[in-house]
Amino acid sequence: VQLQAFGGGLVQTGGSLRLSCAVPISSYYAYVVSWYRQAPGKQRELVARVTSTDDKHHAAAVKGRFTVSQDAAANTVYLQMDNLKPEDTAVYYCNADLGGTQYWGQGTQVTVSS
Repeated sequence: VQLQAFGGGLVQTGGSLRLSCAVPISSYYAYVVSWYRQAPGKQRELVARVTSTDDKHHAAAVKGRFTVSQDAAANTVYLQMDNLKPEDTAVYYCNADLGGTQYWGQGTQVTVSS
């Protein structure tokens, strides 16, 4: 299984981006798909996650600004990022637990200019 994350880019403070992660969720009964980010010199941190039962969790730092969602028919998990701040600058990764096995996608760079 290969995950692909895309949609990053350069945006000004207050702008929006939508990240997409191509992951074969329609083939699994149980799964968790998560978005992580890693800024330079910092540890990777959880941003948001969604489960096969559509339970969602957002980290406190992004709650109210970011929204995770899924489209099983399209085998895609999204991260809508609004009101972006310079501190959101990082490489964003998608991670999937599919039937008990972990997979990581390549990262996509998000840069927010002040």
